[in-house]
Amino acid sequence: MNIGEVAAKAGLPAKTIRYYEEIGLVTPARDSNGYRAFRSTDVHKLAFLARARALGFSIEDCRMLLALYEDDTRASGDVKRVAREHLARIDEKIAQLGAMRDTLGDLVEACHGDDRPDCPILKDLAEGA
Repeated sequence: MNIGEVAAKAGLPAKTIRYYEEIGLVTPARDSNGYRAFRSTDVHKLAFLARARALGFSIEDCRMLLALYEDDTRASGDVKRVAREHLARIDEKIAQLGAMRDTLGDLVEACHGDDRPDCPILKDLAEGA
């Protein structure tokens, strides 16, 4: 398969597939003319990577998950550890976003939003600078 066909099947842009090849996540075969010749296993790996990235896993996490996926002697505990660490990072981001939302919500409520120049939003931003 060529890169266009693989991109359609894996749900990834060709540019992303080239990047994944560049960093060693996939290694398609090469035809005698030098063009990439993707196999069905490459499509499967790329779809795996697309799903992992959609779940927010980093490239390095994806590299580790792919290695674990391809290792028949893997321990599921290793996979769970990677996922648990990622989940903890997501929870931390959610907490940070919640705090940001609360602060901004308070500032929006405190602002009269009228023709007066006084604005608690701008005041808070200036104090933090």
